[in-house]
Amino acid sequence: MTTPIIEATGIHAWYGSSHVLHGVDITVNAGETVGLLGRNGMGKSTLIRTLLGHVKQREGRIAVRGQDLSRAAPHEVARAGIGYVPEGRGVFPNLSVRENLVMAARPSREGRRDWTFERVLDTFPRLAERLTNQGNQLSGGEQQMLSIGRVLMTHPDLIVLDEATEGLAPLIVAEIWRVIGQIRASGIATLIVDRDYRKVAAQADRLVVLQKGQVVLAGEASALAGSDALAACLGV
Repeated sequence: MTTPIIEATGIHAWYGSSHVLHGVDITVNAGETVGLLGRNGMGKSTLIRTLLGHVKQREGRIAVRGQDLSRAAPHEVARAGIGYVPEGRGVFPNLSVRENLVMAARPSREGRRDWTFERVLDTFPRLAERLTNQGNQLSGGEQQMLSIGRVLMTHPDLIVLDEATEGLAPLIVAEIWRVIGQIRASGIATLIVDRDYRKVAAQADRLVVLQKGQVVLAGEASALAGSDALAACLGV
């Protein structure tokens, strides 16, 4: 078997005195899509932020392609090939669309440049129409497109998407899911957090469900989608 893109074992995390994650294990393999599910406040975003090095108070082992990055800073995780589309989008408000994209561009670890500036604009035609607009002049949906396009230009091995469709209009949501499908088809691994568990299950190879900072259900998405066990965990 190939080495996982990311493998985390026994992850604990705290915010101050609040113990949020309790011994979480999660793995994402090359080219795999994993859906991370759970009700609000169950630790999904904290787990993502811990994997990416943003949560300082953490314990456990985090390895990227076998390299121990348990204590790595966020920029070191990014350089190891992990891309992040954060909740809230994180575009640079005072840079143009072009600048937001170009400043992030770099080849993959193997030197590939599959996701060129032109390919991103072909994927998101709306951005091509707004190249000179600043980040803060875009709609929420356009900002999300820009955030995804920017991370694609870093040629990551894994993209982490945290609530990529939250607060967007239905047509934009459909567009985002279409692009997520394209990303999956291109061979980039994805770890997806989204409130629409049905859409997540339809895209994912595997599902991992958190409850009170612990994994309570995990398995093949095709087996868990629509199951009573999944419905019970999510309260639906």
